[in-house]
Amino acid sequence: MRTLGSPIFALLLQEGTASPGGSSSSILGLVATSSPISKAVLLLLALMSVGSWGIILYKLWEFRRSEAQSSSFLDVFRRSSKFSEVQAVCRSLTESPLVGLFQSGYAELTAQLRQGGSDEAEGSPRGSVVRPTLKSLAAVDRALMRASVVEVNKLESRITFLATVASIAPFVGLFGTVVGIMMSFQMIGETGSTNLASVGPGIAEALVATAAGLVAAVPAVVAYNHFSNRVRLFASQMDDFAMEFLNIAERNFT
Repeated sequence: MRTLGSPIFALLLQEGTASPGGSSSSILGLVATSSPISKAVLLLLALMSVGSWGIILYKLWEFRRSEAQSSSFLDVFRRSSKFSEVQAVCRSLTESPLVGLFQSGYAELTAQLRQGGSDEAEGSPRGSVVRPTLKSLAAVDRALMRASVVEVNKLESRITFLATVASIAPFVGLFGTVVGIMMSFQMIGETGSTNLASVGPGIAEALVATAAGLVAAVPAVVAYNHFSNRVRLFASQMDDFAMEFLNIAERNFT
């Protein structure tokens, strides 16, 4: 333990006695004096991190609006006695994925009722009231399923970038670390000195890339898992709404 602690203590002592103006022991100093390959790796990781945080903030805002508007839409849908009343408020709640489902199902429902009403009116006696009926409830179900897929794809947009960053950022950082350690060993071979003063900055510079990779990857992993769970909740809500829509259609138009 004493043998292991002596080099570490010596390295910390050298860091503490370095000049404050041109210290290469600080992270910014290490980045400034790093090799072009290390700088390229750090720049790539910085771009990944900035892109990830931009997507994270945007998706948080988008999901919050979708959730609020979905709640408002369900309240209107369950209080209304006609689908036409619900259709009137859809323009103000476009961020809700349930609106896309409703509009798709309502369009299919209206098309079938118009076609069925005209066909029945031709063969019915004059003055009789023709009750509109659906020709195919399965067609309405298929329309709702197609709309559900479209809405889920909208919710999942840009989330795959977070998964990509979470997967490759640690490896990009590891690449920078491997390159830095290789250069440190090359310096040892050229100088023949294993003094911590000559080897330590190179190793520290190499480890900065690994730290940067983790800084970029960890928020991306957490955000990806969070957003994937939110998408599953939205998909479950859309399935429930589709069943409710079909039940109303079956009760009133079959």
